Amino acid sequence: MQSEVARNLLQIRAVKLSPREPFTWASGLLSPIYCDNRVALSHPEVRTFLKKSLAEKSAEFGAFDVVAGVATAGIPHGALLADVLGLPFIYVRSGAKDHGRRNQIEGELKAGQRVLVIEDLISTGGSCLTAVDALRDAGAEVVGVLAIFQYGFDKAAQAFAAKGIPFETLTNYDALVQEAARSGYVSQEDLQTLSKWRENPDGWGALYV
Repeated sequence: MQSEVARNLLQIRAVKLSPREPFTWASGLLSPIYCDNRVALSHPEVRTFLKKSLAEKSAEFGAFDVVAGVATAGIPHGALLADVLGLPFIYVRSGAKDHGRRNQIEGELKAGQRVLVIEDLISTGGSCLTAVDALRDAGAEVVGVLAIFQYGFDKAAQAFAAKGIPFETLTNYDALVQEAARSGYVSQEDLQTLSKWRENPDGWGALYV
């Protein structure tokens, strides 16, 4: 599954690799890779493939009652998964609204319900775990987090472990780079750059400052 998902994301340019002209993330981190899985929503075949893959992977978390999307990128993929599984759907904001009912969780959630959290990608895990905290505070039991893609940072794995939350992804950075190399999407020189960034993303970015 990892290779097939990576291949689909590369084909629709949902994941862009640019080792020689790095992207700047919202955090300020310079990166040779940029992932935007929302692009898949505009490609029906890939969208359906991801939807079915999420449904298959979700079985690894056992039984759950509700699917929760992390705003904003996790909302459409979570809603698609909930529809396939015939389950209720909710979504979680990064913080409570400052107007109306001041909700952080949108939709109907009952205390004690088992919830699977859906995100589009995991970098450090911060947004996912903020959602997990909000759901737990509302009385939910979070069975885990499922995302389409992860960078494989140790920081993320440690953060999830500290919260006692299992997480899975359909594909990851290593699988993506391998598929990009196999298909000729990147050169051998670019592969070395991508490998160095993965080993030390903060230090690698300092070369471009």
